[in-house]
Amino acid sequence: MEDLFQLSAPWWHFVLRACAIYVLVMVLVRVSGKRAVGQFTPFDLVLLILIGNAVQNGINGGDNSLTGAAIMATTLIALNYGVAFVTSRNRKVEKFVEGVPVVLARNGKIFDHVLRRELVSREDFREALRMNGVEDVSEVELALLETNGSISVVKKRDD
Repeated sequence: MEDLFQLSAPWWHFVLRACAIYVLVMVLVRVSGKRAVGQFTPFDLVLLILIGNAVQNGINGGDNSLTGAAIMATTLIALNYGVAFVTSRNRKVEKFVEGVPVVLARNGKIFDHVLRRELVSREDFREALRMNGVEDVSEVELALLETNGSISVVKKRDD
């Protein structure tokens, strides 16, 4: 029973490991693109599960105690809160962590090189247009790939 709570390393090892893995995964997710959680494909879900499994030992260092799990979970939640707190108060940090919206189309012209760079297929873009009530790209004043991975569309005004 005592083994359930006995740490295999000092408590600060777990905090340090959780911080390092948190930063690593955040950076990898940030550079991998702007896909919203609701837009995950089955491949994205599999990747997410495999990443969780891949970093597990990096976080726990082989420790299977409840105390170690509690320390790591608390550290990850505190890190997440800390990042949210800082990004809500510092524009530079917010820009670094969340990125900036990217223009995909303007004044009826699609920027194909931007679609390719941001890994947005033409079909996904056209679906976003339809979901925003736009039938043809000529009706688009501005289309943005938002930082959360969604595509927002501003229609041209009918003057």
